[in-house]
Amino acid sequence: MLSIELSTDIVDNNSYHFARNWFSLSITLLVEFQTMKTGLPNRIQLEETWLKELESEFLKSYMQELKLFLKSEKQKGKRIFPKGKEMFKALDLTPLNKVKVVIIGQDPYHGLGQAHGLCFSVPEGIKAPPSLQNIFKELNDDLDLPIPSSGCLLSWANQGVLLLNSILSVEKGLPGSHSSRGWEEFTDSIISKVDEREAVVFMLWGKYASQKGRNINTNKHLVLNSSHPSPLSAHQGFFGSRHFSKCNRFLESKGFSPIDWSI
Repeated sequence: MLSIELSTDIVDNNSYHFARNWFSLSITLLVEFQTMKTGLPNRIQLEETWLKELESEFLKSYMQELKLFLKSEKQKGKRIFPKGKEMFKALDLTPLNKVKVVIIGQDPYHGLGQAHGLCFSVPEGIKAPPSLQNIFKELNDDLDLPIPSSGCLLSWANQGVLLLNSILSVEKGLPGSHSSRGWEEFTDSIISKVDEREAVVFMLWGKYASQKGRNINTNKHLVLNSSHPSPLSAHQGFFGSRHFSKCNRFLESKGFSPIDWSI
């Protein structure tokens, strides 16, 4: 068996295993080949259920181009969020075979300390941004849940809610700065793999998310569309949408346990 390591340092000489630290202090791909003849990877270190379905994506040209782009941005001294070890956090916390719900965001928060790999979520101790505050308001109206002091949505991810941004990195202070660099193709593949499952709830908030989920099979999944929870659009359909209670009713109707949306 031949083992090949392709590693490019972007801050110092430390090396890290692939998935969690791919775009951290180094960009490392660990690939094992069964034979020189096939040229196909036998193992990439990623959460195993996602690995089985996404392994081939990491060998495609768009991912190599994305790696080079991020390396270049780091070398220019630009700050990129979230931390490299958190870019695949949504996949790490919510294995494919555990996914019940998918919430699609656009790109990570671009403020200091906000992004940690889960769409709409912020780490403990960080003030909830306006969109997340509106999500909590809708939860309060829909399920009579108290508005939490924490904006960290880890408990949702641990119950099977895939908190997936379409773009998994961003430059500090510049929303959308890493669009059209390859992430969208990668996350399209993620959504496609979830679509192959049965009875998943997709929450698509805003035109961007609706377009991202345009190919979801509505015959077997529940697709909930509304305006975005941003203060600019929340009153145009997000408030009053009652997506959280609709989600739980659907899950229970299919024999699945509901999501505990409390924080």
